[in-house]
Amino acid sequence: MKIWVGVTDEYWFNQLSQLKPDEVNFWQPSGARVFRALAPGEPFLFKLHSPKNFIVGGGFFVSHTSLPASLAWHAFGTKNGVGSLEELLRRIRRYRRETNAVDPVIGCTVLAEPFFFEVSEWLPVPHTWAPNIVQGKTYETESAEGRALWESVQLRIVGLRDVREPALPKTAEERARFGDEYLARSRLGQGAFRVLVTDAYERGCAITGEKTLPVLEAAHIKPYALDGPHRISNGILLRSDLHRLLDLGYVTITPDLRLEVSSRLKAEWDNGREYYAHHGQPLRFYPREPSRRPSLDFLKWHNECRFRP
Repeated sequence: MKIWVGVTDEYWFNQLSQLKPDEVNFWQPSGARVFRALAPGEPFLFKLHSPKNFIVGGGFFVSHTSLPASLAWHAFGTKNGVGSLEELLRRIRRYRRETNAVDPVIGCTVLAEPFFFEVSEWLPVPHTWAPNIVQGKTYETESAEGRALWESVQLRIVGLRDVREPALPKTAEERARFGDEYLARSRLGQGAFRVLVTDAYERGCAITGEKTLPVLEAAHIKPYALDGPHRISNGILLRSDLHRLLDLGYVTITPDLRLEVSSRLKAEWDNGREYYAHHGQPLRFYPREPSRRPSLDFLKWHNECRFRP
């Protein structure tokens, strides 16, 4: 198993350690760099800026993506480690050379089940940590140093919550499936759900193909309030008006991934021509990986319990 020790802004850490959320966005002021150091489910640890050379907490890697700051705020809110969108923008511009962008694109590393150590539990960085490391460093549990680091972290998070140590894949086939297996069983938050669904649908509305990101929303097929999980297979990326119609039951997705539009839309609102034009059409976008496509169980639930025939 790999472990990433990332250099962390102390203000960001302090804000989140007080909040103790179910997920966090470890954001970077530029969206140009892609984070590939970890597989989903592997630990991402927080190390404060020097001279405070301590590991102070961490979380479990879900995904990395680039988003406009406004959408990062919409997805994660105070889980970005700031109190408002305006504060997020101020902090982004503090680190960027170019400061005129109205809605700058930032890197978003999504972490689930974060943990935060009390000061008395802060862990000194390994001896091989170099003072000139700016972003972070990878350790592997196959090495003595990496194994000792992870054991020390485990000792500190016992009592905070159940320790998650992924059942790591052994074969190439298992490794290829590891991400989806982790995402299916982990306790993902609302922000992670939005990010994962948005990227799974390649940032296009499943029905219309619309690519204007600010008007796209990750919709639950079975609502979270009715025990529908934050899971990619319970999600679909839709234009905001279609999201509302799905929630209200005026449209549904059939098990063969076609749009069905209720006759009650015209009967009750004397309109809906644009939506009826899509009736019976297959989805324009859906995830390439079968395990990430809409679940048959969730689709049947929506067809039977929410759709207005």
